[in-house]
Order: sequence, then structure tokens, then C-alpha cells
Amino acid sequence: MSQWLRGYARQAPVCLFIVVACSAVAVVAMVQRLSFTGLQASGIGAHMILWGPLSAGADYGWIRVLTSGFLHLDIGHLAINMFLLILIGREVERHIGHALFAATYLVSVVGASAAVLAFTPHVPTAGASGALYSLMAIFVAVTAARGGDLRAPLVLVAANVAYSLLVPGISLVGHLGGLVVGAVLAWFVVRSRGLGWAAVAVVGLACVVVCWWLIRAIAVGGVM
Repeated sequence: MSQWLRGYARQAPVCLFIVVACSAVAVVAMVQRLSFTGLQASGIGAHMILWGPLSAGADYGWIRVLTSGFLHLDIGHLAINMFLLILIGREVERHIGHALFAATYLVSVVGASAAVLAFTPHVPTAGASGALYSLMAIFVAVTAARGGDLRAPLVLVAANVAYSLLVPGISLVGHLGGLVVGAVLAWFVVRSRGLGWAAVAVVGLACVVVCWWLIRAIAVGGVM
């Protein structure tokens, strides 16, 4: 196990850092709640969750479009997302590089948050799933670039979209928002580092502007 962990840390340090960060937040939330569930109601969770009215307020408002991607609602939610991140994150990070992977991941979190604020601003939302859907889209492109069999990554995407459609209480718009961001970025980040950084900068700026506009609209009651 320790040998595997050392190898993983060498190949995908950013991915491993995200897993550790999300797990650390969950541990703090579980200690505060004295529970494995309802972590959004913990002290740290209340300051990290994405929710339109709070995002438009003074209580850690803007930062929630990013912090919500590192908060999970219960231990099962965390376990599923971190398993998927470990499964596909390393392959994407190895292909596009550590720094570009980090930037891509953060832009994906903000892109998923933009979708949530646009379509379900009054539904409290948290989790790394939106960014993971983005990584799944990029994983398909990575597999194609390597000349691999696309059936497995495409089935992975289809199964997760079906899961989002069939299971209640899941942020479908957040997942689809992340998937769209990933699909837009995929060709560029896989093609070359230069194109990847340019695409991440443009898409990231667009997502930030959209979030800024939506938060201002929510603040004045313009988004229902």
C-alpha cells in the first residue's frame, strides 16, 4: 500500500492533494457534527456550501463557487467521488501535466458552480462531482489521444449521466455543467500544453464572469 501511495504521489501529486483536501474537510465536518452525514450543516460546511442567497451575501459569498467543490454531504458521497478521482485523475494528470491539471480542475469546479447558480440557485449544493464529470470528458480525449479503446471511458460517462438522471437529490445541472466544461477543454488540454493553458484561461474567465453576473442577479432577486 505504501509503495502504491508513493508511486501515485509521484505520478499525480495534484490529484492526491485534492483527495487529501476533500478528506480533511470531511473529517473536520464529521468531528463538528459528530456524525458521518449531514456534513453541510457542520460549522465548516455552512461556510463552504454553494447556495445562491449566501453566495450573494457577505458570509464567504464569492468563495463558495470554489469551496463547495471540496465539501461533501456525507462519507458515502466523499468515498464515491474520491474513488472516481483516484481512478481517472492520475491518467489525466500524467497526460496534461501537474500545473495544467490543477488549473483545469479549479476551472471545472467554477464551471459546475456557474451551472448550479444559473439553474438551481436556491438548492444548496456541494461536492467534487461537477469537476469529476469534466475530468471524465477529458479522460475520453486522453484515451483517444493514446489510441486506446474508447468503450470503457464512454460507458463510464454514460453510466454516471444515467445515475444523475435516475437518482433523486443529485445536482444534475452541476454534473452537466462540469461535463460541458470538460468537453470544451478536452481537445485543447490534450492537444498541447500551450493550447491547454489558453483554453483554461478563456474558459476560466468566462466561468468567473458568469458566476459574477449570476451572483449579482441573485442579490437583487433577478434569478429565481
